[in-house]
Amino acid sequence: MFQFMKISSLIFLFILVFILAGSNLAYSQEDELDGYDSIADRVLLKKELTGGFTLHNLGMGANLRRGTNKTFFKSRVFEIEVVSMKHPKQVRMIYNYDYTAKSFVYGKLNHVYILRASYGFKKLLNRKPYWGGIELRALFLGGVSMAFAKPVYLIFWDVKNQTENFTPKITERYDPSNPYHDEEYIFGRAPFIEGLGELKVYPGFFAKGGLNFEFGTLNSKIRALEVGGIAEFFPIAIPIMAYNPANSFIFTFYLNFSLGKRYN
Repeated sequence: MFQFMKISSLIFLFILVFILAGSNLAYSQEDELDGYDSIADRVLLKKELTGGFTLHNLGMGANLRRGTNKTFFKSRVFEIEVVSMKHPKQVRMIYNYDYTAKSFVYGKLNHVYILRASYGFKKLLNRKPYWGGIELRALFLGGVSMAFAKPVYLIFWDVKNQTENFTPKITERYDPSNPYHDEEYIFGRAPFIEGLGELKVYPGFFAKGGLNFEFGTLNSKIRALEVGGIAEFFPIAIPIMAYNPANSFIFTFYLNFSLGKRYN
């Protein structure tokens, strides 16, 4: 139904399958620990690997996280994450006179996806009781970002070449300065592959903080919900919407669900 979901669903499905496959590698190791690594036994498993799916206020994404547990209370973490990024003011529209027309965002200049790599630590704030429950950790990460901006292509009514009984269509990159790219001339969005050869990369950096709620009765099995925020800065501002300032500073709130395992 929504263009944003349709465009990114296949990409994120592939990434999510890769991430969950990676986390299953951890599940396949040290399964014999399950007999004695209950919360009461306090067995320190030094490595952990998780894969997760993220929803944030401007899009969605997936992440892969590798950790080293120095003690029961502190872990070093490396994370790779990819997310989509939309503009808070974008509004979906559709051409109502043809069922084949695909919805579009009027004024959108670029589809933006961000790849992040970060390093940091998790600190235990509250341990589970011996019978299980919820374990609370604080997370702090920092790292580099690479934003990939793909130009938006739309299908327009080619009124300059219309005849008495027929108006052809033309696929072009959206240009807000072109009078023939006004809303009244837009038929719908073009296929996503249009503009892939015109990707632009915007480097940046970010800081991430969150609270990680882990639940279960075994230390080896990780099932967690995480909430937090990300402050991100790009020295070269990213243009997403026409008639709005390009974005240099982006702040998002996120919710992440992850699965994984601790092992030695």
